[in-house]
Amino acid sequence: MIARGPLLGEFMGTFVLMLLGNGIVAGVLLKKSKAENAGWMALTTAWAFAVLSGIFVAQLFGSNDAHLNPAFTLAFAIKGQEFGKLLPFIAVQVAGAFCGAVTTWLFFYPHWKVTDDPAAKLGVFATIPAIRNYGWNLFCEAMATFVLVLVAGGMSSKLVLTTGAAAGLSPLLVSCLIWGVGLSLGGTTGYAINPARDLGPRLAHAVLPIAGKGGSDWAYAWVPIVGPMTGAGLAGWVLYLLHA
Repeated sequence: MIARGPLLGEFMGTFVLMLLGNGIVAGVLLKKSKAENAGWMALTTAWAFAVLSGIFVAQLFGSNDAHLNPAFTLAFAIKGQEFGKLLPFIAVQVAGAFCGAVTTWLFFYPHWKVTDDPAAKLGVFATIPAIRNYGWNLFCEAMATFVLVLVAGGMSSKLVLTTGAAAGLSPLLVSCLIWGVGLSLGGTTGYAINPARDLGPRLAHAVLPIAGKGGSDWAYAWVPIVGPMTGAGLAGWVLYLLHA
């Protein structure tokens, strides 16, 4: 019998999130995939469904929080002034993201060799800005995550819904929110909005024997960590001050 619990739930939920999320990017970017060049609408829609799936899997395995994202974990730690989950959740979220990325590599194994562009291969795993400007890239990641956390906090706040959201509706609302953020604010940086989503797969890219890969672009890697954590931290303080 599997011992369910919050850490296993966060690991498994993030694993599924990244397998499906990296999977759509691989399908769009890698050669000979039937989804090749499917475009931004396919990417943002699939990422929304990936979040929806990850939330339900996290809850199935024992995490009622189903954060799947260190930025959410930080924000709700600030909001509730309880920080005991912060480091353990972040550790298993990054580990789950890493394992999801490794599984994506295996799933698309024959396609890496026939894809010539190293940047496309990195793009399956990690975010790459459309225009590299570290200051503005940082701002975009922080702002997108601020909006994500603030709206998600509103969805779960009794200041908005006095009796709370209907049972089972919150994951669907969050996935719609992810979709909206991706469509509206994702075009500049690829909307990591989740440090685990970028760091875990970037580590996988660095260590896996991917055919024809280039570097893992560690010069940029701090942006999708610092930006989301900054934006989420600010949103967490707003929710705390509102008693949301």
